[in-house]
Amino acid sequence: MAGYGLDKKYHLSTVLEKSLNKKGLKVKVINASVSGDTSAGGLNRIAWTISEENIDIILLGLGANDMLRGISPNETEKNLEKIIIKILNKEIHIVIAGMIAPNTHGYDYKNKFDKIFKRLSIKYELDFIPFLLEGVALNPDLNLDDGIHPNEKGVIIIGKNIEKKLINILN
Repeated sequence: MAGYGLDKKYHLSTVLEKSLNKKGLKVKVINASVSGDTSAGGLNRIAWTISEENIDIILLGLGANDMLRGISPNETEKNLEKIIIKILNKEIHIVIAGMIAPNTHGYDYKNKFDKIFKRLSIKYELDFIPFLLEGVALNPDLNLDDGIHPNEKGVIIIGKNIEKKLINILN
């Protein structure tokens, strides 16, 4: 998550790093996301992203903007799979974070989109977070006025959800 509409101190990467460091885990969390990015944009950037030294884990959280734009779930899945293969070829651990589509584009679209992340996690034996926005989506108290992007409180909840998965990996 790029931190759309938030000061940097409330970006997910900042909140997550601070929390993990407080728990005694000396980690650096790098935000390689871009606001509004799709899986195609992530695919275009992945080689540059994984060219950095000492990357141990990547949280792959792309797909929400594909869904919002109605991009074919097949295209999203193909892009994510190509990204996963490139990351695994560098022997970097992946945590894939899923998204859930609303019924906006119809039930067929929702059904296809919602299965992408679990299917890829099983196929490539990835750690899996079923829904990145668990406990935050559709809660006006945890989102900006646009109703889509998490506010400071929402980011903290998302960070805690991710933290649980990362602590199991890092310990």
